Amino acid sequence: MPVHRSGLLRIRALATAVLLAVLSLPHTAAAAASSPGAPPRGSAHMGVGVLAHDDGGGGLPTVRTAHTEGVDVSSHQGDVAWTTLWNSGVRWAYAKATEGTYYTNPYHSQQYDGSYDVGMVRGAYHFGTPDTASGAAQADYFVSRGGGWSADGRTLPGVLDIEWNPYGDACYGKSQSAMVSWIRDFLDRYRERTGRSAVLYTATSWWKQCTGDYAGFAPTTPLWIARYASTPGELPAGWSTYTMWQYTSTGPTVGDHDRFNGTPDRLRAFAAG
Repeated sequence: MPVHRSGLLRIRALATAVLLAVLSLPHTAAAAASSPGAPPRGSAHMGVGVLAHDDGGGGLPTVRTAHTEGVDVSSHQGDVAWTTLWNSGVRWAYAKATEGTYYTNPYHSQQYDGSYDVGMVRGAYHFGTPDTASGAAQADYFVSRGGGWSADGRTLPGVLDIEWNPYGDACYGKSQSAMVSWIRDFLDRYRERTGRSAVLYTATSWWKQCTGDYAGFAPTTPLWIARYASTPGELPAGWSTYTMWQYTSTGPTVGDHDRFNGTPDRLRAFAAG
């Protein structure tokens, strides 16, 4: 059946419109595509790559009076039994707030406010995805969706969770220098927005692989080290000590348990800035 010239023109116009729509999609939408077999975007959480890439051999740390017990949670834990955790000795918590510029934790309010309501010092963390948007854009997204800070002695500074990419290339397709620049972009914008330095959560082996063991953030950035072992082990270059240590993913009630490197009084002082 012959096609009239007007019909061909309409088909071409439709094809052009579709092409322009695809080309106009933001870079973040294209970059957010995951590798085949990868988990869905938004499902990442603190330590998502630690067991697979940085197994410290297990073993619980020695109990020290100078350490204060904490936990970190995300949507994987759902509604958390905060009273149970408080009664077991947990005194601080971090709840995932955001990921990239495309995801907010639907349980954030129950987790962030619920920990506060039982008496804990609490804060929020952002899972960074350097392949989807700039560091500054992700810091803005985080601060505007639960990642802010206030000097009330009960609110901890926000955290940048930067570790293995669960959706693709371990270093998000970035060179070591480009990764350092992305992290600096995030940290600078967070400080600009809140007046406080963000905490950096990472594992030493990832830091070496993806930043070349860059030491430049250490003087101004508190370190949260991830290592599931009886000791935190070697720290990234520049840091002589850690502020927090995620030491297991199999602790009671929620799995991820952490130690603040100090007493509860020091914890509250750290929160207050």
